[in-house]
Amino acid sequence: MKAKALLLTGAPGVGKTTAVRKIAQELRACRLRGFTTKEIREGGTRVGFRLETFEDESAVLAHLSFRSPHRVSKYGVDVDALDGIVASALRPFACTDLYLIDEIGKMECFSERFVIAVEELLDSRRLLVATVAQRGGDFIEEVKRRPAVELWTVTRRSRDEPPDRVLEWLRSRGVG
Repeated sequence: MKAKALLLTGAPGVGKTTAVRKIAQELRACRLRGFTTKEIREGGTRVGFRLETFEDESAVLAHLSFRSPHRVSKYGVDVDALDGIVASALRPFACTDLYLIDEIGKMECFSERFVIAVEELLDSRRLLVATVAQRGGDFIEEVKRRPAVELWTVTRRSRDEPPDRVLEWLRSRGVG
């Protein structure tokens, strides 16, 4: 049985998000759902993270200025904003060719809606390519061990390979 989910993991900054963005650009003619994460910078300093869907929606996921009981490092996480993105971007649609998620990480796992949506995608027959934190809590580790999931590690040395390899993986499953 061919895996229907491909997870890219690796240390922060090795190029996982860049790979997902390149894949989305290459597959712009396909019907994509999901989101990417973009750093918010002010004066050269990272101050937060913004989620951007393939339907041109966006929301700030985390920011230095957010007062929230949900925190990762110095960032407060806006779970309601994430829930809004999940409700639209990760809803199952029969006409979707591929779901792309950047990322399955600590911030995202504060959202029960996100966790449920990812579980539903993994339990379905839908194709999924996602980045996943190298380390994290129970859900992050559970996702990596699921059947029908391939886990690839991106390193600084291999950082330019993932887009082409992922596109080949998707073509072997009828996408692209």
